[in-house]
Amino acid sequence: MQRYFVDQTTEGRFVIEGDDFRHIVKVMRLKINDQIICTTSKGEGAICQIAEITDEQVVADVVQWEVVSSELPVRVTIASGLPKGDKLEWIIQKGTELGAYSFVPVATARSVVKWDEKKADKKVDRWQRIAKEAAEQSHRRIVPTVITPLNLAKLISLSKDYAYKLIAYEEEAKQGERSTLARTLQEMKNDESILIVFGPEGGLTESEVELLSQEGFQPCGLGPRILRTETAPLYVLSAISYQFELLR
Repeated sequence: MQRYFVDQTTEGRFVIEGDDFRHIVKVMRLKINDQIICTTSKGEGAICQIAEITDEQVVADVVQWEVVSSELPVRVTIASGLPKGDKLEWIIQKGTELGAYSFVPVATARSVVKWDEKKADKKVDRWQRIAKEAAEQSHRRIVPTVITPLNLAKLISLSKDYAYKLIAYEEEAKQGERSTLARTLQEMKNDESILIVFGPEGGLTESEVELLSQEGFQPCGLGPRILRTETAPLYVLSAISYQFELLR
């Protein structure tokens, strides 16, 4: 059953317009009485039955509100050093499927890609659309937010809102460090937040790691193997899911 995030709701009815309307009518070719899942901006989901289809909108009536949530019990923000090509799109898509709460692109010293302010709005809109489509596919209750890329100073300012802060650092992995991530996840409680920083292809510099460490970030290894920039966030999200969803 297809899920849609809908802003317009009135007394047990959802009104779907725009791209989602076209997806329902043109792609899915759904008809009156077919069922879909609609989710509000507050993360409340409901099985709905299509009641009306006009030239511009689909109206669906609530049949049953969802009780079980598909969201991770903790809020995970992935801060990724800007990578080359479409790697960030991959991180956003797969990270959304694995339960990430938000994404923060970061311009770091070794980021090959240079952020073009002239194309900023279109780029962020595309990233947000990828997150929305992945959230619908994976039956999330929320759409993760993707913000405009930050520099390290602004990331540090943002980090003050988080209970836990980690740096995925390959030098720690090379030295056999394996306890920080596990210990952090064991300490965390439901509804707490964690911000995890990942470097671009060339990794974070020693000075960047030192600066972040001075601001309360803890460097951690991700096992004995060195992971690619697009693989490391998915590894961590999988570990968090195992800790908070499979073990409990």
